[in-house]
Order: sequence, then C-alpha cells, then structure tokens
Amino acid sequence: MLSVLSPQQSSSWDQQAVAAGIDLATLMECAGRAVAAVLGDRFAGALGDGVLVAVGPGHNGGDGWVLARALQRLEVPVWVTGPAGSGAPLTERVAALARGEGMREVAPDGPWPSVGLVVDALLGTGASGPPRAPMAALLERLLDLEVPVVAVDGPTGVDLASGIVHGASRADLTVTFGGLRRGHLLARDEVGTVIVTDIGHPPADPRWPSLVTDDDAAGWLRRLRVRDHKGDRGRVVVVGGDAGMTGAVRMAARAAFAAGAGLVHAVAPPETVAALVLAEPDLQTVAHPFDRAPDAALLSLVARAEAVVIGPGLGRAPGRRELVAALVGAAPAAVLDADALVAFQGAISELARLAQGRSLVLTPHPGEFRALFPELAAERELDPWRAAEAASSACGAVVLLKGVPTVVARPGAAPLTLAAGNPGLATGG
Repeated sequence: MLSVLSPQQSSSWDQQAVAAGIDLATLMECAGRAVAAVLGDRFAGALGDGVLVAVGPGHNGGDGWVLARALQRLEVPVWVTGPAGSGAPLTERVAALARGEGMREVAPDGPWPSVGLVVDALLGTGASGPPRAPMAALLERLLDLEVPVVAVDGPTGVDLASGIVHGASRADLTVTFGGLRRGHLLARDEVGTVIVTDIGHPPADPRWPSLVTDDDAAGWLRRLRVRDHKGDRGRVVVVGGDAGMTGAVRMAARAAFAAGAGLVHAVAPPETVAALVLAEPDLQTVAHPFDRAPDAALLSLVARAEAVVIGPGLGRAPGRRELVAALVGAAPAAVLDADALVAFQGAISELARLAQGRSLVLTPHPGEFRALFPELAAERELDPWRAAEAASSACGAVVLLKGVPTVVARPGAAPLTLAAGNPGLATGG
C-alpha cells in the first residue's frame, strides 16, 4: 500500500535514501524524468504547443529544471521561468546543466511565449503559509493562462501537511514521489488528479499511515466458494430505525447484503419492522421497542452474529446507552455508528470497558467525534491521523473517523487512510 506522508516523514524518507547510498541528486533526476514521462502519457497533444516550467529556489525547482532538460532532449518546445536570485546548491547545479544545453529562460514579468501546458515547480512539500512576493505574483500570472496546470509534488499555495489552501491555488494534475502527501487527500479539489511515481526510495516505514484502495479491501474479504450457502457467508445484525428513521436501518441492512453477508437481521421498533417486511423481503426482522432492555432471544441472536451494527436511526431518547451497552456486551464484534456514539458522550471509560475482549469499531463523523472526544476536536481539523490515533488509544477501539479522507486508527497499528467515495455517500435515512 502507498504511504501517506507528512512533510517531516517525506524529508526523513529522503534522508533514509541518502543513508542507503541513494544521493539526492539521483532522486531529483529520477523525479524530473518521472514527471516528463507522465506529461508524455497524459498531455501528448499539448506538448507540441510548448511547455512553460515555473521553478522555485528549492529542490522542487530542481525537479522542474530536470523536467525541462528532459523535455528539451525530446525536442519539446520548453521555457523556464522563476524568481530572480540563487537557489539551493543542488538546484543551482541542475539548473547549470540545463543552461549548458541551451535551455531558454523567460522573465517572470516579461513577455511569455504561447504554450499548451504549464508546470508549477515553485514550492514543494515543505512549504507552509501563503506564497510571498515575488512568488505570489508569478503564481497568479501562471494561473491566469487558460491551459492545463501540472504541479510537481503539489500546487503552490496548498499546505501539504494540513491541506490548508492559501489564496488562488490549483492544478489539473499533480505528480508526486514515493507516496501521497497528506495535503493531497485533504485538498482534493485543488490538487486535481494525483499520480504517484517511484523514484527509488528505500521501503517506507511501516509505522506511517497507508492508503487503502478498493483492491486492497477486496483482498481482505474471504472469496465466496461455489458451494457456499447463506449460512456460510456470515450473519449481521443491524439495530436502529426508530420512528421517522426507517431508511437508516434499511440502508445499513442493504449495505450488509452488498458486502456479502448471507443473513441480515434488522432489530427495530414494531412500526419500523412493519414497513421493512414490505420493503425488504430478504431481510429478517426482530421487533423490539428501544425503551426496553434486550430479552434473552435478542441477546442470543446478537451472540451468534459475526458482527452487530448499532446506531443508524437509533434515536436519542433516554436509556439508549444502557441498550447499546447490553447489546455490545453480548456481541463478539460490534460497530457503533450515529446515535449509538452520541449515547456515550462523556462516557469514554465505559466504551473502553466494552472494547475489552471483543472487536469494537466506532465510526464517527466530525460532529460525533467532537461530542465523544472534545479535547481532540481542534486537532482533527488539521491532523485527522493524529486525532484518530489519540481517540483509538483513549478508548481501546478501532476508530474510523469519517471525512476527506477517512482515517482508520487501530490500537498498536499504523493508521489506514481511505480516499475513495464521493459526497453521494453522505445520505440520511
């Protein structure tokens, strides 16, 4: 799986490469040539119209100089522009190589040629805060051009640690190296399509967060056998759907079927069950008023299930915490969502007790996370990875913190990151 890196981890990875005998000049050469390869694949038609590469003084600018030299060797019309002044020693070295091969340069405030593509190699992963003059003026002029913008590492103005966007910042495509940066997932509208290329780093630290793809998730599921019947494919119990929220338990049950469960039971008040019987004939139902403690038959069903999902449309009437605690206490594995989470506001120690001896997964959205872990609310805004890890450590459960991206923190394990999905998944019922 791809790593999801903070700027500090990205810098550490470069230093690990140097310690392993891969010098920074080699990484820079590989990075610039990797961008050239992506441009040839994605923008073959635009290359013939020319490319303007905007370079900064740091190593991101060095990647841009290498890119420009690689394009020139392919006989692509290419020009370089950037703020006046000297840059980092390695950047100056690769710039001298490009100039020695006749690279054309244009002033940031002078006349520019007509081009079909712009490359933003002004500021890289370590940059923070708004771009300052003269960088800001150059960026503004670049973005005024009505041509595609490709960013090296990330668009100038996007903080790749926090995802904060400073001023006008955008890219149609971003090319980055080795792994994703956190800002790529936090500022998805600004970074455009993100391409991750391998430039020769050593293996990533397994303690760093990683990205889970659809293929990764599918690989964790047991493959269905030809002779499997419904009893072999697992039993899921969904508890929820109080008055006026029938859709919540119904959609959760449909999702369990879609995930491959053979038997799905809905536990809901009698009026909800009456609607479910007509709408979902493949769903087994148990009528149980939520103001009553679970009886022996319900606890037996919960104990036989591979997973119990509690909370979609559960309601917030008095007694919900006691109901949820009793059901979780009988379950080998439980997922608490929505109203089941709100029921434990101010009672993290009780959640920690319930997490002992079973798999317990909490799935808060930002508002529910704030209610459960108010001391972590501010941190969630800027670093959801650290916030989710701290919450998981506090309660001993798996914490799936919903958002863009979604972060899954597990006690004693590196966080997982999910960037799939779209706003259509945010549906009430």
